[in-house]
This record gives sequence, structure tokens and C-alpha cells, in this order.
Amino acid sequence: MNATDLATIWLTLKLATVVTAILLVVGTPIAWWLSRTHSKWKGPVGAVVALPLVLPPTVLGFYLLVVMGPQGPVGQLTQALGIGLLPFTFGGLVIASVLYSLPFVVQPIQNAFEAMGERPLEVAASLRASPLDAFFSVALPLSRSGFLTATILGFAHTVGEFGVVLMIGGNIPGQTRVASVQIYDYVEAMEYGQAHWLAAVMVAFSFLVLLLLYTRRRKQGWSL
Repeated sequence: MNATDLATIWLTLKLATVVTAILLVVGTPIAWWLSRTHSKWKGPVGAVVALPLVLPPTVLGFYLLVVMGPQGPVGQLTQALGIGLLPFTFGGLVIASVLYSLPFVVQPIQNAFEAMGERPLEVAASLRASPLDAFFSVALPLSRSGFLTATILGFAHTVGEFGVVLMIGGNIPGQTRVASVQIYDYVEAMEYGQAHWLAAVMVAFSFLVLLLLYTRRRKQGWSL
């Protein structure tokens, strides 16, 4: 692999790290609300969260381009704030990746919260623990398997993105060209040798992620 490949791998890992951190912060309260609420909005909100699982990434990318473009509401807001336009920037990639990988983080955490049941929180309440204290001292430790699964899946899914990042980020070296786009460039240029090495890294990474997940699932009885 050459310096360009290493730069795209570094950018890909940077993107996945930032996106995963944001997803854990944003996804945890969403997962908590979905696991506890009996609101009529639970179904619609859950469907919106899961939408990227079935929505073609190019569709999501197109609408994000429209919304974040110069005539879109987000684009007009960012321009008014002096930030500029988000498409074809690293910030735009982060936003698109957060939306696209959201269900891969929310659903494992939601499942872990639901599997915990009501009893631990009831015991905490009987010991006069506040809801916030019960959440951090009881719910989070009991749901650590779900958080680890969510972290791994969110990170891996971001690393493997293609359609959304290409639509929003384009192909700017050092700024938005991630590993999946670099492989596409190599194939388009018929440089199959270079594509093979970079693709092999991606395959090895994906295999190790799945091996870690299923090994720990078998040993500790986790569910994805």
C-alpha cells in the first residue's frame, strides 16, 4: 500500500471514531426512551431510527445534499452562522454517517435496556436512588454488553460505508476520500492490484469485527 492508501485508512478510522462517539451520546437517550416509553410515538420514532436499514444510501445521501445544500434549511443556517456549506466536507461526512449508522447503535442498546427489565430500577428506587442515579449506577452497568455491541457495530458500519459518503463527501483526497471510495477509484482506473490490497484490509477488518462479536456472544450469551 502507498501513502495515499494509508491516508484514506487514517481518515476512515478518524471518521468511524468520531461518528461512534457521537452515536453513543445521541443514541443512548433514544434507546432508553424507546425501551421505557408506552407513548403512541414509539412506533413512528422506532421506524425513523431503523429507516437507514432499508433505505438505499444514495436516497439518504441525496436528501442530505438537498437539506444541507445552499438552498436547503440546514445549508442556509450554516451559511448564516458563517460555517459554510457542509457537503463535501469532513463535517458533512460525520453528519451523514451518524444518520446512516444510527440503528446499528440504538437497537443493541435498546435491546439491552429491555432485557434488563423493571426489577433493578424498582430496587434502586426503593433505596431512594434518583432516576438519574439509577440510570448511571444500575442501568448502564447492566447494559454494558449492549453498549459494547453497539460500539463495535457502529464503528464497523461506518468504516464500510460507501454510497452515503460518496454522495455527501465526494472524493477529495485528505478530506473526504475514505477507504471504500479509494477502492472504487482503483477499480474504475483498472488498478486491480492496488484495489486488491486495500480491499483485503477491509475484509480482514470486517472478519475480525464479526469474530469478536460472535466469540463474545457465544461465551457470554449476548445477542446482537
